[in-house]
Amino acid sequence: MYVISACLLGRDCKYNGGNNRNEQVVRFAEGHTICEVCPETAGGLPSPRDPAEQREGRVIDRSGQDLTRAFQTGAERSLEKVLAAATACGEPLEGAILKANSPSCGVDQIYDGSFTGALIPGDGFFAAALKKRGVACCTEKTLGALSAETEKRK
Repeated sequence: MYVISACLLGRDCKYNGGNNRNEQVVRFAEGHTICEVCPETAGGLPSPRDPAEQREGRVIDRSGQDLTRAFQTGAERSLEKVLAAATACGEPLEGAILKANSPSCGVDQIYDGSFTGALIPGDGFFAAALKKRGVACCTEKTLGALSAETEKRK
């Protein structure tokens, strides 16, 4: 089973009320058992909302509000959801396709907290929780690497 960020599948949960639908991710999902998540809405954040970025281990929105607890809660709830889904379908949790650069789902790099589009090394809260459990994570930008790894296992 694979975890996929709901916004990449076209769900309108993005901070601006829209989505990040990605046709390559949608095609991948059609051929696999998936569990879609949005850790930010799972943490109780509305859509739309002000954009938020990580800064020094905290998540701050553009207006200066500290949303760290909501992001932590969303990561915890989303992890519980995917583990329960994997158990229910009787499949191992093989990997995750997450939204690049997000304070929840970014893999290996995230926005730096300046709201200028600058990136720094790091993981979003949910991506970090998955990695801690040994789950292979990629983004819509690096999906090819996960697809190649999946083919190797066959």
